[in-house]
Amino acid sequence: MRVCNLVTNERARFFEQQVSGLATRGVEETTLAVPNGKHYDLEGTSERTPRDYARFYPQVLRETLTGDYDLVHANYGLTAPHALAQPVRPVVVSLWGTDLMGEYGPVSRLCARYADAVVVMSDEMAAALDGDCRVIPHGVDLDRFRPEPTAAARDELGWDRDARHVLFPYPPDRGVKDHPRAERVVSRARERLDVAVELHTVTGVPHREMPGYVNAADCLLVTSKREGSPNAVKEALACNCPVVSTDVGDVRTRLAGVEPSTVADADDGLVDGLVDVLRDPARSNGREAAREISVERTSERLHGVYRDVLADR
Repeated sequence: MRVCNLVTNERARFFEQQVSGLATRGVEETTLAVPNGKHYDLEGTSERTPRDYARFYPQVLRETLTGDYDLVHANYGLTAPHALAQPVRPVVVSLWGTDLMGEYGPVSRLCARYADAVVVMSDEMAAALDGDCRVIPHGVDLDRFRPEPTAAARDELGWDRDARHVLFPYPPDRGVKDHPRAERVVSRARERLDVAVELHTVTGVPHREMPGYVNAADCLLVTSKREGSPNAVKEALACNCPVVSTDVGDVRTRLAGVEPSTVADADDGLVDGLVDVLRDPARSNGREAAREISVERTSERLHGVYRDVLADR
């Protein structure tokens, strides 16, 4: 099977894992990325202009007309119009979160009506789409993200062994992640504890180094206003790192039965959850919950979507 992938950021770690996982199942692919723009760790849509997306279409058309592909996979809603505008290949559209829940939601909803198959990251997104779709979150690499001794991880990073460490793995300037709220929650939790509490805003770190940060932390804190299926939460689960998070995307589903962890909307609930974790730190039982969203499992399910689309054609 040969697939032409359209994507806003070909360096997004979960996209790279998706490509790698499908390759083990015999899927060959070519990736076309929207030109220009500042790349964030995730979708990477910031600072692109309509002209950049217009320039992308001739490249997509040329590649899909001349290449020997079975289908086109539009990864992120803003690449969906380009996939649908080529006339020869069936189209799978994957929506990642902000492309459906944010300002470009109408574009994604319209394109989803004409795709051969649509994939979303969470039940919340499926409800927002209100149309036929498959819920397949991005997978987590359980070989890379696995529990390691916390003390050794802290020594490697130069973190104080005796302090409490809270991980916030997002750029502070990404408004949807709400870094000011994370600072506020940690500050309030600090006032209730008789120990040093440090908030680590970690961004721009090579993905291969992130397991060290997750294993060194006492807790992952997510204060996002909206999400699809945040990979940081799944990576924390794989390392048995407790999570305190707002009720966004599929977080509540992922954390069902995971202790200690907390899902809350109000600051009071987030602070209480964080204090509970930090007062007497313990690792969670999250790795077992992460197994169902391993790269292997999610790649198998996405490969099934490809097969179904081609069978229908």
